[in-house]
Amino acid sequence: MINEGMLIGERYEILGLIGSGGMADVYKARDSKLNRLVAVKVLRQEFRMDKTFVGKFQKEAQAAAGLSHPNIVSVYDVGEDENANFIVMELVEGITLKDYIKRKKKLSVREATSIAIQVSLGLEAAHKCGLVHRDVKPQNIMISTDGKVKLSDFGIARAASSNTISSNVMGSVHYSSPEQVRGGFANAQSDIYSLGITLYEMVTGRVPFDGDTSVSIAIKHLQEEIVPPNKYVPDLPYSLNQIILKCTQKSVDRRYASMADLIMDLKRSLVDPNGNFVELAPLSSHAQTIMLSKAEMEAIQAASGSRYDEDDDDDEEDEDERPRRRRASRYEEEDERPRRRRSNRYDDEDDEEEDEGGISGALEKAMTIGGFVIGAIIIILLVIFICRAAGLFGMGDTKENSSSVVSSFSVAEQSHQDEDNEKVTVPDITGKTVSEAQEILNKLQLGIAKGGEAASDTVEAGHIISQDLKEGTTVAAHSTVYYVISTGVADITVPDVTGKSQTVAETTLKSSGLETKVTQENSDTVPIGDVIRTNPTAGTEVSTGSTVEVVVSLGKEDTQVEVPNVIGVSENTAKKTLSNLNLTVVVDTGTSTNVKAGEVMAQSIKAGTKVDQKTEITITVNSGTETPEDPDPVDDPDVAPGEAGGNTDGNANGNTDTTAGEADGDEEQTENKVWACNQRLDTPPNYSGGAIRLTLSQVVDGQTVEKTVVENETPEFPLTFSTEGAEGVSVGTVYVYEKIDGEYKKIAKYTVPFEEY
Repeated sequence: MINEGMLIGERYEILGLIGSGGMADVYKARDSKLNRLVAVKVLRQEFRMDKTFVGKFQKEAQAAAGLSHPNIVSVYDVGEDENANFIVMELVEGITLKDYIKRKKKLSVREATSIAIQVSLGLEAAHKCGLVHRDVKPQNIMISTDGKVKLSDFGIARAASSNTISSNVMGSVHYSSPEQVRGGFANAQSDIYSLGITLYEMVTGRVPFDGDTSVSIAIKHLQEEIVPPNKYVPDLPYSLNQIILKCTQKSVDRRYASMADLIMDLKRSLVDPNGNFVELAPLSSHAQTIMLSKAEMEAIQAASGSRYDEDDDDDEEDEDERPRRRRASRYEEEDERPRRRRSNRYDDEDDEEEDEGGISGALEKAMTIGGFVIGAIIIILLVIFICRAAGLFGMGDTKENSSSVVSSFSVAEQSHQDEDNEKVTVPDITGKTVSEAQEILNKLQLGIAKGGEAASDTVEAGHIISQDLKEGTTVAAHSTVYYVISTGVADITVPDVTGKSQTVAETTLKSSGLETKVTQENSDTVPIGDVIRTNPTAGTEVSTGSTVEVVVSLGKEDTQVEVPNVIGVSENTAKKTLSNLNLTVVVDTGTSTNVKAGEVMAQSIKAGTKVDQKTEITITVNSGTETPEDPDPVDDPDVAPGEAGGNTDGNANGNTDTTAGEADGDEEQTENKVWACNQRLDTPPNYSGGAIRLTLSQVVDGQTVEKTVVENETPEFPLTFSTEGAEGVSVGTVYVYEKIDGEYKKIAKYTVPFEEY
């Protein structure tokens, strides 16, 4: 029993179950030696004692280990641990193609073609190594979160030189080639057939052959012709339709000769969707099947007369008896035939008596020759009929003296051809109900048949979305028009992607048929880059193509601020700078000879320290022995001329010129100073190399002021950020925006200091 946390092979720690297959379970594990995530495939317990299953399991490892290709799941290790046989493989984060098709109903032409090309490249690599996969199907094709397609599960793969394949290693019957279900030789063309069925399902949303049992599906692969995919998808490009038909030919030699040829045509179909470059080998004339009605068969039997009265079980009769009994069958009454056949089988005495009284040998020989002639005539009539049915002879070649059988066939065929020669114009039935469309088409001698269903945002449920024969097309009477009916607006349940990475979330939503819009915000609980929530929320029913907002975390918001150095600046400037950082300022006084009076001589928290907002910080202002400079008496009405401090001719020392000059110099020096930043910005963790915008945000007088410093440039990180800021504001926040899909989205922020220069 494999449990979470168990260590396999003394190296691989089991993290959880990924999925289960026919003979093995796949677990997600961590490689303790290389510290990487891997997938561990473990053979089920009930098969570990079966040498056949163990052998197949080991062959899978050997088959895949020799392959190294971007479109094939890599095999890292293989081993056995306490009777647990396991294979260690590359872990592909994503979903299977089968699940992807179920979610999207059907894929777009470009997407399906791209997936088919990638699978073909992987198969081409396998075929070059002499390995045939034998089980190509959507369940064995993985689509990773980054869109990479990988082929997995070489569990029934064998060397291309193998002569046969038994039924116990045949792949899923829905995708198996005719030669596989027959139990015959399987080669590279068998993989091409299976890939063609897979491509069919991608573009139509259905498999071409389905049934209640595997046997019934297998018989359809052998006997029934595939319905062209454009019957279900009328707008399917002509070239892709032909590619699928060529891949799924029942005869191996009519398929693509190699994967390289298929890849070339798939790539060409993307460039020339409606091109006629796919070469389908024509069926030989002897391979064509002529279907005869019951009436035609009865007519042929009646025309051949007593030829069918013979019983093939008369193995004990000798050659001389058979002509005599044929002669008797021609002349005896119809109601005597059952009695005669019984006597021919069981009454040997009557045969001997009849032989004794029979006609001469010469006449009997003539009758034998006549019988051969009649038989030849009948064969000629049959050949003429078959040729007419195949259209090889014209109607005017019939002679008046032809047999009644051939004449009756000619009349019926002429009537049928007359009907086919009648041409009608196909009307537009889109938007109509099925009953309305049927009434319209029947009046024009056209048939109607359902070609599929599809969701539609514009066409009401129960009404026709499209038709295979376009409006205005001229066709023969009694042709059938296939239609696609609307199931209404498709409701999709928004999947829960909270806590997942942005890439995984977008991939999951888009694979469900939804569009995405990414926004970002800070979160104290969700790690940076992961999804906080979606709008609409998970579980909400929305229509196909709806846009879901994905809110991605920027991580915790930095609420701390860095304490600036305010020593040596005036009390007012210091208080303003600290208040702008949302710090609580307490003013104290003291004396110092290092700074001027009125300037900050000390601060309680050292400059450069990061503290929470609202933290209390005490600044000590120098009261000193110097008195603050007196205001200009002209400007100060409270000071009278001649009073102390108001003397225009001198101060207490009788000298005002020097003081005035110093004051003027200080004012001029203050005006020339600026607050600027010169800070190094590291590379944002989720920066993808696009154009950026840098904005600076500062709090000035209680108001947030923001300006754009750099826009639509692609700089190299680490980046030196240099700009001027608001006067007296010693800190700011730099926001980094990256241009993604034509819009700037915030990806990072930095707190930067400003200094006075």
